[in-house]
Amino acid sequence: MGHVVLGWDGEDAEAPARRARVRARHLAVIARWAEAGRLSLGVPLFRADGAIAGSLMVLGGEDEVGVKEYLAEEPFAREGVWLSYQVRPFRIAPLPYAPLPSNGPTPEEMTHAVLIAEDAPGAAPRRAAARPAHLARMAPFAEEGVLAMGGALLDAAGAMVGSIAVTRHASEAAARAFWAEDPYVTQRVWGEARVFLTRFAPLPYRPLPRP
Repeated sequence: MGHVVLGWDGEDAEAPARRARVRARHLAVIARWAEAGRLSLGVPLFRADGAIAGSLMVLGGEDEVGVKEYLAEEPFAREGVWLSYQVRPFRIAPLPYAPLPSNGPTPEEMTHAVLIAEDAPGAAPRRAAARPAHLARMAPFAEEGVLAMGGALLDAAGAMVGSIAVTRHASEAAARAFWAEDPYVTQRVWGEARVFLTRFAPLPYRPLPRP
């Protein structure tokens, strides 16, 4: 089991400048963590209007001690770029993922969408019933690179209580249309679902878990 860190920038006028001041150091830290195999994915989160909302950092194999070590090094956490953050237990779904970007420039336009979905109350039996069809649907999309990464949010006991997924969709509308056909939606597993846009800074990522 690993963890995700969801860091949230402020909405004040100074928020973009705070991020810009330490972005180079942030990239240096996460590049080192990616190269060591400790950071599975790290992306910014943008609202539909293009404003920065925060960051998604996936520490795929790190326990709570590893997360604390990461946060102690992360300039966004130490220097007030993130005004708040959440740490959630998370398990990456083992799928035939295409390689994540590891070279070239960071795109200027949005290329992907991040879904953060919480399960509806009482959804555990529906999730268990829908999960095989959900994973079967996701596998070819992972191989094609449409699904860049996906997995389950967990509670303290290790039960699945939500999902985070990154898909190759450049608009919220396209991402929501994609997910509307998924068994986790049609069988009412997810309740609240937020979508943010993103783009990848190429980093020396290790391969994601595969079947």
